[in-house]
Amino acid sequence: MKGKINYLVSSGSTSKNPDSGSAVYKSPAYLGVKRGFDIVFSLICLIVFTIPILLLMLIIVIDSPGAPPIYTQDRVGKNGKMFKFYKLRSMVPNADQMLDSLLDQNEMEGPAFKISDDPRITRVGRFIRKTCIDELPQLWNILKGDMSFVGPRPPLPREVEQYNEYQFGRLAVTPGLTCYWQIQPDRNSLSCDEWFEMDLKYIEERSIKTDLLILCKTVGAVLNMEGV
Repeated sequence: MKGKINYLVSSGSTSKNPDSGSAVYKSPAYLGVKRGFDIVFSLICLIVFTIPILLLMLIIVIDSPGAPPIYTQDRVGKNGKMFKFYKLRSMVPNADQMLDSLLDQNEMEGPAFKISDDPRITRVGRFIRKTCIDELPQLWNILKGDMSFVGPRPPLPREVEQYNEYQFGRLAVTPGLTCYWQIQPDRNSLSCDEWFEMDLKYIEERSIKTDLLILCKTVGAVLNMEGV
C-alpha cells in the first residue's frame, strides 16, 4: 500500500508535484521559522502536558480495558510519506474491525468517513474528542517532523487511494494538528469537497500570520468544545 500511495503522489500532473507549482513554493525563511516554532512549542507543550496525558491514559484503560491507551495508526504525510500517527484512544478496542459494517452510514461524500453518533466511541472518548484532548500525543509527531502545528489533517491510506487528481494537492505540504477546517463552527456539516478546498486554500495562503491566526482560532474552538 505504501508503494502504491507514493506512486500515485509522484506520478501524474504537476498538481501532484509540490516542486512544480508556484502556489506550493514558500521561502526557506518561512519554512525555517515554521519548523523552529514547531520544535520549540511542541517540546514545551510535551513537558507541560506529560502528567495530564499519563493521567488520561490511566482513565482510558480503566474505562475501556483491552487495548493500549495510545492509539497508533498509519497516516499519509507530505508527498505520500507514511508515518505513525498517535492519539489518545477514544474508541473501543475493536473499532477498526467495526468500520466496514459502518461504511454505509457515512455522512460525508468522498473518501473521508464520519458519522455523528459513532457507536465505537467510549464514554471517556466522547469527552476527549469534544475537547480535542485526544490529539495531544500528536505533539510527538510534530516534534519528530511528521506533522506541523498548522496544515491539512493527515489522511488515512484508504482515503488517499480514493483521491482524484485535484485532491492529491493537499499532500504537497506537511500535515498539521489544525487547519482551516478545524476552526469552522459548523465543520461537521461541510462536505468533503469543501474541506479539501480549504486545505488547498491554506497551501496557497501559508504565512506566519496565517498560521498564527489559525492557531489562535483553534484555541477558541477548543474552549468552545467544538471537537468531534
